[in-house]
Amino acid sequence: MSLLVIGIALWALAHLFKRLAPDARAKLGTPGRGIVAVLILLGLAFIVLGYRAAPFVSVWTPPSFMVHINNLLMLIAVFVYGMSATTGRLRGKMRHPQLTAVKIWAVAHLLVNGDLASIILFGSMLAWAVAEVVIINKNSDWDRPEPGNAKKDVLLVVITLVMFAVITGIHAWLGVWPFPG
Repeated sequence: MSLLVIGIALWALAHLFKRLAPDARAKLGTPGRGIVAVLILLGLAFIVLGYRAAPFVSVWTPPSFMVHINNLLMLIAVFVYGMSATTGRLRGKMRHPQLTAVKIWAVAHLLVNGDLASIILFGSMLAWAVAEVVIINKNSDWDRPEPGNAKKDVLLVVITLVMFAVITGIHAWLGVWPFPG
């Protein structure tokens, strides 16, 4: 479990570094991006290894219908995440689509995972995403981008469905079938 906690701490601190210590981050210059990227990847590796190795400690048993809610929320999370890259009409509808997607992803997984490692992982990621949004909103203004072509939103829907299928496939490959039998 400690590897999981170390990974989460590395992930969060590396992401928050430029917001909490902007002068220190600026002093690192362009090479600082590489350092931060390595810390994020190291944190992610620790998270995966720590989560997979964590003992199963049941805290609560989610009701089976939560799987359907999780799947719907995950589809929404993939779509919202994609909004950050769209150049369609939806561009600019939301200030923090990636962080909002992380929050939706975390809540969705908290609904279907009642073990301690999952609560630590998904709860921490939810807290991190909320903290990021609060800090960004407090420290910077936002210039809403102009909406683009609606055809790009149709493309976003198609990409969302493909990515959802890929994510489902990865879960199945890892031994977690995301759809009830």
